[in-house]
Amino acid sequence: MSRYFIVSTVFLVVFIVSLSVDGIVDVPLLWYISLVVLYVLMATLGSMVLSLQYFVRVKFKGDSKQPTIAITFDDGPVEGKTEKILDILRQHKVPATFFCIGNRVDKNPAIAKRIFDEGHLLGNHSYWHGATFDLQYAGAIIKELADTDTAIFNAVGKRPKFFRPPYGVTNPMVAKAVVRKNYTVIGWRVRSFDTVIKNPDRLLRRVTKSLKNGDIVLFHDHAEQTTEILPAFLNHAVKLGLKIVSVDELLKEKAYV
Repeated sequence: MSRYFIVSTVFLVVFIVSLSVDGIVDVPLLWYISLVVLYVLMATLGSMVLSLQYFVRVKFKGDSKQPTIAITFDDGPVEGKTEKILDILRQHKVPATFFCIGNRVDKNPAIAKRIFDEGHLLGNHSYWHGATFDLQYAGAIIKELADTDTAIFNAVGKRPKFFRPPYGVTNPMVAKAVVRKNYTVIGWRVRSFDTVIKNPDRLLRRVTKSLKNGDIVLFHDHAEQTTEILPAFLNHAVKLGLKIVSVDELLKEKAYV
């Protein structure tokens, strides 16, 4: 049972009770307006903050007692950029998880295959990653996810079980698609904002300042500044005594169907 369902039920009960007693005591209009505004605010916050697990269950961190973390890269594969990330990971002998956009997998199947062959995981990140992905009806979202699964299967022979919503946004339509396709939704605890922070030093400070056991770190493999700071980030993790593992190992979840 989702938090969205619980909150909606509570608000509906309060609203009905308010209406039922309105003839006995004077319930001000402001009370009803406040109820609606609060409900909308909670739903908006729940849709934007993935770790709140408002609409769907989310795995966003591992065991805080174990000195392990996982690193993830969204939005690839991108020719000329993803390969640089893979080179660095290979040099440091570190696994990662790549949440791939389906149409980019179709355009770059060899890069997707290299990701898989070098021991990294591939997850579903929608087929188009459109700005209105979450505004589609559930059937359209399900099709996007299925198309991405097919693209990944054609490239590496596996169908992903891990899904990360574009922009980390969820709602009832996305939740319905996730349940229908039986995905494990993967979030993060450390968000790099590497598509916004262009200064490498500032980016490195952000992703290392509170790094700790169980963290899942969100990067983008097409961000040049991420490529620049990645070696330093990996070295920093080693100095903290943190072992970088794949998301499936960190969460003890199956990565593929």
